[in-house]
Amino acid sequence: MNIRELELFKHLATTLHFGRTSIDCHITASGLTRTIQRLEIEVGEALFFRNNRTVSLTQAGIFFKEYCEETISRWAILQNRLKSDTTLRGELTLYCSVTAILSVLPQIFGRFRKTHPEVTIHIQTGDAAKALPKLQAREVDIAVAALPDHQPEGFEFITLLQTPLVFILSTSFPDIISSSYSTINWDTTPVILPSEGLSRLRGEKWFAEKGIRPRIYAQVSGNEAIIAMVSMGCGIGIVPLLVLQKSSLKSEVEVVELTPQLTPFTVGVCTLRKNKRNPVVEAFWEIVEKEMADSL
Repeated sequence: MNIRELELFKHLATTLHFGRTSIDCHITASGLTRTIQRLEIEVGEALFFRNNRTVSLTQAGIFFKEYCEETISRWAILQNRLKSDTTLRGELTLYCSVTAILSVLPQIFGRFRKTHPEVTIHIQTGDAAKALPKLQAREVDIAVAALPDHQPEGFEFITLLQTPLVFILSTSFPDIISSSYSTINWDTTPVILPSEGLSRLRGEKWFAEKGIRPRIYAQVSGNEAIIAMVSMGCGIGIVPLLVLQKSSLKSEVEVVELTPQLTPFTVGVCTLRKNKRNPVVEAFWEIVEKEMADSL
């Protein structure tokens, strides 16, 4: 087996979709299938369960994925060490929300590209709640995420900023709130919560501390989707203020001032400690540290 085959396996182990991997990795579907079959013969075990509808990793596939990640990382390190010049080369995969790209990453990316122009950056965007799980699964090298209350073992963080977590209401449908004597009646007022992540946990904690069992109208993945549903009058939502300020729908909703306030988000750049053995990850980390030091 060679590094190209390991990279193909790693990509497929992440997407669990032969068609998507063949397109992303510029290989025919039949070529990808033959590559996986060769790997399975060499390993001596089936690496994937597959049928006409689904693809999933076998236990052997899970172990082999760990081997691939470690081997690919060590190969990148070796390549950089063997270069006769001092130019850093390689690839960096980063996961973040669209808001992060618009607000906290432009200067960091600009500085990194100027310092290390030969490094290719791959960006994945999506729900911020998925950032740390993707990093933990080693699907990405770096993630921008809201930092949890307790730092997970093996992770490293650099704080970028803080942003309040706020309740929002549609400006066009203010009567969605059911109130009595200026107090929200949470038994009848619909609430839109994130389906997972730190916003969800902090929202649940806020309600629990006030002894409230909210009427949950919907559980939604992604802050933009929450803002959209709120703007249509579906209920009160919870989002980071930074996301609201960058949203195209910000004029359609307003912040509801409630006490006590929700615990704010601390947004940071995150990686696994062992990822920093990779010179490309370490170089990006140093750029972030310099950028934050210069901003003080």
